[in-house]
Amino acid sequence: MKTVINVVLFICVVALIYICYGSIMGPVNFDKERTVREDAVKARLIDIRKAQQEYRSVHNGAYTASFDTLIDFVKTAKLPFILKIGTLNDTQLENGMTEQKAMELINKAKKTGNWSEVEKQGLKDFHRDTMWVAVMDTIFEKGFDPDSLRYVPYGNGATFEMQVRRDTMKSGAPLNLFQAQVAYDVYLNGLDKQELINLKDTQSKLGKYCGLRVGDIEQANNNAGNWE
Repeated sequence: MKTVINVVLFICVVALIYICYGSIMGPVNFDKERTVREDAVKARLIDIRKAQQEYRSVHNGAYTASFDTLIDFVKTAKLPFILKIGTLNDTQLENGMTEQKAMELINKAKKTGNWSEVEKQGLKDFHRDTMWVAVMDTIFEKGFDPDSLRYVPYGNGATFEMQVRRDTMKSGAPLNLFQAQVAYDVYLNGLDKQELINLKDTQSKLGKYCGLRVGDIEQANNNAGNWE
C-alpha cells in the first residue's frame, strides 16, 4: 500500500512539475516563435512599402491596390536617375543661376553648337543627365523575387490585404493613402492558441489592429509600420 501511495505521489509531483514548466515555457516559446515570424512579415511589408512608394513616384502620387499591378511594375518599370556632374558656386547662385537655367543654356548650346554663353557662365563642366534604371536594380537586393510580395511568410499561401484611398483634402489637394496588413491569425497559426487569444485580447483592449500593418487609409502616417 505504501509503495502504491509513493508511486501516486511521484506521478503527481512529475505532473505538477510538467504543468509548472509548461506555464513558464509556453509564453516564452510563443514569444520566441512570434518574433521569428514577425521579423519575416515585417521585412515583406517593408518591401511592399518600398514598391508602392516607387510606384507612386511615377503615377502622379497614386498607389495601387492590385498586387498584380505592383508586381508587374517592379518587374518591368524603370525609374529616372539624374547623374550630376558639377555644382553651382555661390557667385553663380547670387547672380540668379539655377540648375534649370544652367541646363537650358547647355541644351541650347548643344543644338546651336555655340558654347560661348555656357563658358561665360562658368558651366563648361556642369552636366545633368537622366538615366533610366530598372526598379529591380534600384530598391531590391540582387535575387529578389517580385512574385513573393503578395505572400505572407508562414501564412501557408495566404496573401496580404492591400487597400488604397484616393480623396481630396479640404485645401483641395489630392490625398493618396495605402495600407497593407495581415492579421495575427494568419501568420501565427499553429502556435499556442491561448497565447494567441491573450495577444489579440490585449491589442483589442488597446484599440490596436490585431496584426501587422504598414500605412493607413484612415489617416496619413508617412506609411509607417504599426510596430515602428
